[in-house]
Amino acid sequence: MSELLLYYQRPEPATWVFLSSFLLIGIFFVFHRFFCIRNLDILLLILLAPGLMMVYEGRKMRLSEQSSVATSDSLAVGGHPVGHRWPPQTTHYVSLNLQSNSLPSSPPSSYATDSNEWQASTVQFYGFLSLLIACGLLMIRMLVDQALVRRPLLEPNLNIGGLSFIGISLFLFLMANIVTSSPREQQESSPRLGPGYALLNMLPSLPTIPDHASSAEWPGRPTNGAQWLPNVARILAIVSNLAIVIGIIGVGYWHFDNIKTGIGCATMYLMLPYTAQMNGNLEHTTPAALLTLALMTYRQPMFSGLFLGAAAGLVYYPLFLLPLWFSFYWHKGIRPFLMGVSISLLVLVCLLLIHGMSAFTDHLRWMFGLWLPMMEGLSGIWGEDGLQAVFRLPVLVGFILLSLSFCFWPIRKNLGTLMCGTAAIMLAAQFWHGYGGGLFMAWFLPFVLLTIFRPNVDDRVANKVVGAKWFSRHVSSPV
Repeated sequence: MSELLLYYQRPEPATWVFLSSFLLIGIFFVFHRFFCIRNLDILLLILLAPGLMMVYEGRKMRLSEQSSVATSDSLAVGGHPVGHRWPPQTTHYVSLNLQSNSLPSSPPSSYATDSNEWQASTVQFYGFLSLLIACGLLMIRMLVDQALVRRPLLEPNLNIGGLSFIGISLFLFLMANIVTSSPREQQESSPRLGPGYALLNMLPSLPTIPDHASSAEWPGRPTNGAQWLPNVARILAIVSNLAIVIGIIGVGYWHFDNIKTGIGCATMYLMLPYTAQMNGNLEHTTPAALLTLALMTYRQPMFSGLFLGAAAGLVYYPLFLLPLWFSFYWHKGIRPFLMGVSISLLVLVCLLLIHGMSAFTDHLRWMFGLWLPMMEGLSGIWGEDGLQAVFRLPVLVGFILLSLSFCFWPIRKNLGTLMCGTAAIMLAAQFWHGYGGGLFMAWFLPFVLLTIFRPNVDDRVANKVVGAKWFSRHVSSPV
């Protein structure tokens, strides 16, 4: 972004963590009611930042170590890069001023390299562990949300004009980082993806944070893909982030009857350290955008099903939301919702034919994760230096049971159940996600924020709201 604003440099993630944490507390902390659920929720959101920072630092250490090893392998005898011709005067000057004891007596041993690699892996492991602990606390908070009957209106400490200004400014800066970012290969810039949509995995990721360790490895354009793919990735990332913001504000305006609540939730989402780091990763933002739009259009089951089916087709994990959403629409709206989900999945399956019939079966299995749980090649807390992958199986069974339990509990489901239930399921998915579980916060953050700020919506059940007008803010009671 330095090309747009003179002397502007992207802030380091640690700097942004401190700034955003102070902003969150200053704008959303309820100082006149210190012991309240809202303040606890803000602290739980801030607890996500330490783990995210540890994962980032561990990855940076590992990439730095790999870069130094690659650089040492490319050096010629005498310590000069191969093919580099030093000026005679400079070489002579250096040779006169070097002391004998400043030269290493032997090349660096592999012990130091192994030690640094172990330290990087340890930092990353405890980072993922910290992320999952914070996700576990948030999941418990979402599961008990239905028991919180009293929900007083606690608005942000800033008026609607100030919130709008901060939100628009943050959005413009974040999107400018996407526009000016250099695309990287998916496998190197982020943890390996799990089961998902093949066409989405073709697009490169767009890092929006300074990453000095690997900046020299990537020249700024893809080396083995089409030249237009980075532009498609940028456009899709910007549209996805905009859809998330519009969806959050739309829920606040049309379903909460409070535009300030919607703008406050959207501003808080843009302010979080996670958004600054991962808003260029399509596997994070695109499914999140579709899920948020599904919630915003929940009064129209067909459109809600289209969005939810598209999200499930892209990253496979939202398929476990279907028991909750089917149960919500069971008394009214189940058929159009099921039709919408089916249409989206069918269209995505047909688009896989672009790669030809030879790869269609493999891509279809990859799209829906149609194989036994993998035990090798995992990352995150289930990686080689983490927990044994066999313990992932009971976690997966517990997750499936949690997903199916929403068919029967709670019996009477409303808009609040959709929000906190969706957040709880996507939070629980992080625990068995084998490729960086805990980092995919965009899948649950919009629903967590809306649950934190939501008013009492016990009357927003399917029998009353399904089929209501698009822009109706008040739903009349049934006759």
